[in-house]
Amino acid sequence: MDRPLHLVDVFARERYAGNQLAVVTDAADLSDEEMQAFAAEIGFSETTYVETDAENGPQPDGTWPVRIFTPEAEIPFAGHPTLGTAQVIREHLADGRPDQVVLDLDVGEVPVAVRDRDDGGETLWMTQQPPAFGDELAHDDLADVLGLDPTDLDREYPVAVVSTGLPTIIVPLADRAALEAIDVDRAAYDAVTGDRDAKNVLAVCPEPRDDANDFAVRVFAPYYGVPEDPATGSSNGCLAAYLVRHGLDDRDATDDLDVRVEQGYEMGRPSLVHLRARETADSEGITVEVGGAVRAVARGTLL
Repeated sequence: MDRPLHLVDVFARERYAGNQLAVVTDAADLSDEEMQAFAAEIGFSETTYVETDAENGPQPDGTWPVRIFTPEAEIPFAGHPTLGTAQVIREHLADGRPDQVVLDLDVGEVPVAVRDRDDGGETLWMTQQPPAFGDELAHDDLADVLGLDPTDLDREYPVAVVSTGLPTIIVPLADRAALEAIDVDRAAYDAVTGDRDAKNVLAVCPEPRDDANDFAVRVFAPYYGVPEDPATGSSNGCLAAYLVRHGLDDRDATDDLDVRVEQGYEMGRPSLVHLRARETADSEGITVEVGGAVRAVARGTLL
């Protein structure tokens, strides 16, 4: 049975930038092995499978069932696959190009809203799961993971595990020179991540290339078969929660977070990720939104 296949670039201001995504629809009868094999075959950071089609529509509760695979494993959540898949659903499966699509992922329901930009384009925004804060790790250990000198890390801020659905280790760096010098040591990476759920490592510095942006980041996930990722919505959502909790910018502690993050420049796939976050009214939680543009690249058929 032939199944529609869509290729899109997510967090991209133009095609052939941002993070590549393959979306297969009408995929309910594909086996786990077939899904994993195609994800490995195409080799993108993630491939998604929508387990319904335009004729059958969403589930009775209005959500769209989606599974996410890296080249190595199925994962419960990822940011750019959520936005890219939501765009494919609203363009090709849902009636009337709705302003909101709710994905039913392994991590739970994730709503994606479409908002107009001043330039006439659209930005898709996902509301991620409430963040959970985990261990704080040794700066020296993460310097080893990233192949950096310990002085390249900003020790004013913690190295911390944060999760909004997929745990990430947030590593604050002293400057962009350190960011550009990263050379991941796989043995050190395995030693730090081996007994932890957190397999993604996000390195961040407040020295972007573009003055319109606020931070520059790089993300590494060798465990999932992704040596480096050009744009990572899940890890940047974790960064948003980290910024609210720990600072790292000039924002007043009482202000809502609204920042722009650049990623992927070292890979030749410049990406732009929008982050918004705020403390909830009872000050016991943080709401995280991650936004970006999606560019259609190609359509075809999975045989």
